[in-house]
Amino acid sequence: MTERSFTFLVNPNSGGGAAPKVVVPLARRLREAGVDVEVSYTSSPSVVPDLVQAAVAAGRVVVSVGGDGMLSSVAGAVVDAGGELAVIPAGRGNDFARMLEVPGDEDGQVRLLLDGTPTPVDLLSVTLPGGPTSLVAGSVYAGVDARIAQIVDHSHWLPKALQYPVASVRGLATYRPLEITVEVDGLASTHRAANVVIANSRYYGKGMAIAPDASVDDGELDVVVIEAAGRVGLIKSLPKVYDGAHVALDQVTVRRGTRVTVTGSYAGTGAPVPVGADGEALGDLPPAGGHLVVEIRPGAINILR
Repeated sequence: MTERSFTFLVNPNSGGGAAPKVVVPLARRLREAGVDVEVSYTSSPSVVPDLVQAAVAAGRVVVSVGGDGMLSSVAGAVVDAGGELAVIPAGRGNDFARMLEVPGDEDGQVRLLLDGTPTPVDLLSVTLPGGPTSLVAGSVYAGVDARIAQIVDHSHWLPKALQYPVASVRGLATYRPLEITVEVDGLASTHRAANVVIANSRYYGKGMAIAPDASVDDGELDVVVIEAAGRVGLIKSLPKVYDGAHVALDQVTVRRGTRVTVTGSYAGTGAPVPVGADGEALGDLPPAGGHLVVEIRPGAINILR
């Protein structure tokens, strides 16, 4: 067993308040095993860098306890501080933890923290015009899926198991097509699309295998463009996304590369298209004169696996 100490960074709002219920027994188990554990609760991304810097300076492994959005905010700070990260899922989607095959049971999580091996994992570097560059763990997306994420954020009154399915149907039922240009490693293509996803992880949207061949340690991005179709057709094809079968459909294009730029707007209106990343809103897709830029950062962070 490797001797380690930990700082748990916990978003108390993740999973509708599930995160504290996860961390309390887990921290107790570790302390009973003689491990030094510190727990900090925060729902404010602005304080995360200072908490991470202090933990890394003290030689502690930083543990993100929350959802995918919390993970991305912590991961960027851990990279800047030169530390190591562990992931304990406690959010609504938990898609990056699913990709890392983090155990869902307490015994397995204790073993992971005590005996897991720090392993280099890729991250996404994301820039919108006029904004800072941020690091993202799982995926960046524009179009109907960003709209679905907005609906999920306003669906806390629903049981957790229903939030993503209900939001997906509502988002697809009201979607508008996009007119976008996607450039992958210098090769551009134009699309009338429902959605574009730039993925590091194969999963998003609570278990949808949007990029079934994606890997977090291959040094490449998987770019998935779903062409515009009728609302009924999109809703009928939704179940295929859960096992990755959608990539065989004629209206789905998959490309791979290391640098991706996207620009565009809603067809016919020129209205801005929302952009999201790991369940969090990033802003709007640049319609002209600028690009959403996503680049792979190979092996950017060491995560216990």
